[in-house]
Amino acid sequence: MIWVFVAVLSIAAMGALALSLRAGAPPREDADSMPAIFNDQLAEIDRDVARGVLPERDADAARVEIRRNVLRHLRMTGAGQLGRPRSSNTGVVLAMAFVPLFAVSYYTQFGSPGLSGMAVSEQREARLERQRVLALTSQLEDRLEADDAGGAFEGWMLLGQTRIRLGQYSEAATAYEIASKRPEADSSVFSMLAEALIAGENGIVTPAADKAIDEAALRDPSNPAVTFYKALSLQQSGRSAAAHDLIVARLDAVDGFFPWMESLVAQANRIGEGIGRAPLSLRDFAPMIAGPDADDIANAAEMSTEERSAFIRSMVQRLADRLEEEPDDLDGWMRLGRAYVVLGDTNAARQAYQKASALARDLSDSDPRNAQINKALGSLRQ
Repeated sequence: MIWVFVAVLSIAAMGALALSLRAGAPPREDADSMPAIFNDQLAEIDRDVARGVLPERDADAARVEIRRNVLRHLRMTGAGQLGRPRSSNTGVVLAMAFVPLFAVSYYTQFGSPGLSGMAVSEQREARLERQRVLALTSQLEDRLEADDAGGAFEGWMLLGQTRIRLGQYSEAATAYEIASKRPEADSSVFSMLAEALIAGENGIVTPAADKAIDEAALRDPSNPAVTFYKALSLQQSGRSAAAHDLIVARLDAVDGFFPWMESLVAQANRIGEGIGRAPLSLRDFAPMIAGPDADDIANAAEMSTEERSAFIRSMVQRLADRLEEEPDDLDGWMRLGRAYVVLGDTNAARQAYQKASALARDLSDSDPRNAQINKALGSLRQ
């Protein structure tokens, strides 16, 4: 369809140019005959002077009048641009023929003819999906507001989370504000409220957000979101050193590894870069990860296949040795099991997951690690 559309536009443009050229062309018969008439008149005056019929003074006046008529005719017909209409029209005709061909050839070679349609299709699907989510969200909000009991706490939390994903930060803050007044509200509710308030102000920590952060800290000082947003507030108030120290102190207090530590390390390094602090590494606070650092990666890139394999096995062995000293590290045994699976050592992987399974007995049924361990052991028995 796009090529049909392009062809129709090209033909229409070429037709318009052709019509304008035809309409603007001077009548050829009139342009060719008038100069001959004027020349005949001048010749006739010369003959009258030669026969003595016309005095020289009158002849000069007649010649001047004829020349005036010539100039007047040239201005009216545009014939003063002798020779130019033909060449100008030729250039335009050539442009009409070759410019569309050149444009199509260039776009076919260097453009993306299929991209436009794909983008439009994807955008249409995204719009439809967003409309569906908006409709369901509005229905949820209507039910919560119509509830005589004020709506379920979980419903307001779900509404806030959905509004956040839709980028409707003000509406999300309103939902979290309602949930924060319920008896079930804990530290995470207030940290989510702070997140919505900050996002609604393009990353600026407002007094209302500061108040929510303080309430979240009061209910659970160990909430990592409290540290993140409190450090952001300190940085924006010009106390970057205090913000950096707050994050480092929180990371130092951690016993083990948690995914949120990565965000705090990244935030500390962003703040530290502006105040001349040395960059931090996640391994400084969670050595049990035993993952490769920048030097390890650089060295591995220069190794042969055999050397790289031995290097990986040494890293896995380092993790295994640490777990012998710290046998209660459930996540560590799961990482060791995955590492042995990658290396193809089925027996060692099974033993690692069995150690993890024994430690997972105290986990709640909803903990996803139970399913991960059972799935791994099931595949290793086959």
